[in-house]
Formats: sequence, structure tokens, C-alpha cells
Amino acid sequence: MQTNVENGGTVLLNTEVWIEFVRQNWLILLIALVAVLLVINVVKTMIKWAIAIVIVVALIVYSGVSLDQIQNTVTSVKDEAVAKLQGEALKMLKEESAEATFKRGEDGSFVVQTTSLKLEGKPNATSVEVTYRGVSLGEWERGEQVNALIRAAQARSK
Repeated sequence: MQTNVENGGTVLLNTEVWIEFVRQNWLILLIALVAVLLVINVVKTMIKWAIAIVIVVALIVYSGVSLDQIQNTVTSVKDEAVAKLQGEALKMLKEESAEATFKRGEDGSFVVQTTSLKLEGKPNATSVEVTYRGVSLGEWERGEQVNALIRAAQARSK
């Protein structure tokens, strides 16, 4: 698996890079492995895991992977997952519009609910809060697909 980091084009988790790193630093890695095994076998539970974590973090820092790169990788994976969920939610907008229910609150707010989606918004707002299978996808602009679902739900409720 390769993940591109936006601010520098560095490729993380590239197997060729890691193989080359291991070839160049095999002695340090071997010493670290022996140290971890000694710590795990000799020191009591809480302390040994703390020392083992320190050794692993030191290896990561020594390898040149910065915390910014790790954070950027985690952020990009999260963004990809949210984008995929949004794609699924848009697909469900089309498929489930025939069974959507519409409820209006006393303050004019509304809730449109299908088996997978829940949209909450205000009548003249430009965005709605979207929840897909219990996972909040944040605020979405009221584009054509969203408005079509709201209109279909309103028509069914009358």
C-alpha cells in the first residue's frame, strides 16, 4: 500500500523504501530487537511495555518518518474513508428516496429519514446535517440530489 503525503511527495509504506532501510540499518534493527526481547523477558509488565514503546518510537524517529508524515497519512486515510461514505450516501439518496419520511419541527426545522440516511436542516438553509447509518458525515450543501430527496419525502408525507 502506498500513500502519498501532499506536502513533499514522499511515499510512505513503500516496500522498496523499507527493504532498503532494513538493508542499510540491519545491525541497528537487530540490536533494537535484542533489546526489546531482553526488556520483555526481564522487566515487569508495565515498565517493559513502556521501554518497548520508547525503542519502537526511537526507531521510527531514526528511520526519518516524522510525526507530521504519520499525521498526514492518518488524515488522508480518514479523508478517503469519509469520501467513500459520502459516495455511498449519495447512492442511497437515489435508491431510498421513494421510502423517505419527512418530519417538520415546531421551529421549522425538518428531518428526512430513510433506512440508511438521516438529513436534518432548516427550511431556508443552504446546507443540511447528514448521517449515514449512524455515522455523521457533517454538513452538506443542498445540491440537486439532496433537494430531490427532501421534495420526495415532503410529497410522501402529505
